[in-house]
Amino acid sequence: METKNDHIYKKLVGKGLLKKQVYKNTLEVFQEFKMVADLVRFEADRRLSGDGHPLRVEFRDKGAFEGELRFAGDTLIFNMHTNVFEFSRVHEVMKTPYIKEDPERSYCGVINIFNFLTDSFRYNRMNDFGYLVARVFINKEKFFLVEGKHQNNFYYNQFMTEPITQANMRQIIESAMSYSIDFDLLVPPYDMVKETTVSDVIENSFNLKTRTGKRMGFKFQADHDQHKAEDS
Repeated sequence: METKNDHIYKKLVGKGLLKKQVYKNTLEVFQEFKMVADLVRFEADRRLSGDGHPLRVEFRDKGAFEGELRFAGDTLIFNMHTNVFEFSRVHEVMKTPYIKEDPERSYCGVINIFNFLTDSFRYNRMNDFGYLVARVFINKEKFFLVEGKHQNNFYYNQFMTEPITQANMRQIIESAMSYSIDFDLLVPPYDMVKETTVSDVIENSFNLKTRTGKRMGFKFQADHDQHKAEDS
């Protein structure tokens, strides 16, 4: 006769082994992601140098869970979350035959791709904004799903039908670079920066107190209100 402890034990072992496998897969994929990012850096930098351009592309491996790709004033931060997640029951992916056939496939590791201005790091502007460009989900079979802005050509709202490859990773990285380059830094509203303090000037910390960030395809309420005012 099965006891309550047996039931808990089976859950502990089953869920624990599942999450361990997902974590292992995600970590392996993330290491490949960094290798591919460095390859993209090498090829782009070699071409820029060959054409005599002063621009440079740089990649920095910042440890097991982070990498940094710098190009044309932009920086992409690749970050692997150390936890394993499951999709919400109302998420579209939960309605797919792939997940319904085996619900354990919905447990995933997450690789986030953030875009920042390179100067935010160069000048330690701690209040500057960065934006989530995309996030890549990896499951127990190394199948992948990518969430991002719908404008991206690497947006997948369901798991692909095969494990992720380095070619997929390259497409995701290059699409994230292209998307970041296409959205430029906007002049902040005048009223946001019209005042500062003597202390800020003396301490040379104006950049630390003024947030800078690109509007990455998002429509904020202030933008909506401004357009309404202009149309009226």
